[in-house]
Amino acid sequence: MEALINKVAESGIITINLEDFFPNEPICLFDIKDFLFMEMLLKEKDFRASLENHDWEQYRHKHVAIFCSTDAIVPMWAYMLIATRLSPVAKSVYEGSGEELFKKLFIENISSLKADEFKDKRVVIKGCGEKEIPAYAYTAISNQLLPMVKSLMYGEPCSTVPVFKKK
Repeated sequence: MEALINKVAESGIITINLEDFFPNEPICLFDIKDFLFMEMLLKEKDFRASLENHDWEQYRHKHVAIFCSTDAIVPMWAYMLIATRLSPVAKSVYEGSGEELFKKLFIENISSLKADEFKDKRVVIKGCGEKEIPAYAYTAISNQLLPMVKSLMYGEPCSTVPVFKKK
């Protein structure tokens, strides 16, 4: 009887699962509207007093996205003032939506991958998993790896879609 050979294991293909790059730290939202008069107007004295009395500890070691969910006109110094309160406690402070901050953190995590470890290797980016992976993550990992890899594929090692092959 002939021994079974695992050709996938012998192929030297390296699998990268983008789920491993999901941001793990909590993301908090800071909605400026909650600090505005009638959720629309910024009265400087009241705004400063509200910030002074706010519990900033709730943001400790968290990523915070600052945004305004109403169509209020918020002066730029207000974002700066909020950032001065958040910076000493938060892990990071970002102006934009929670989704935008998640995207930024996800791409930063992918960018931390040491692409030179994949020099002249055959790499497959895992296609299916527990979490939905946004298209920008596939673009980011491709940009990160293309200068180094011998070949880049999508899917599973036993069934891949070729994406790039070094000439």
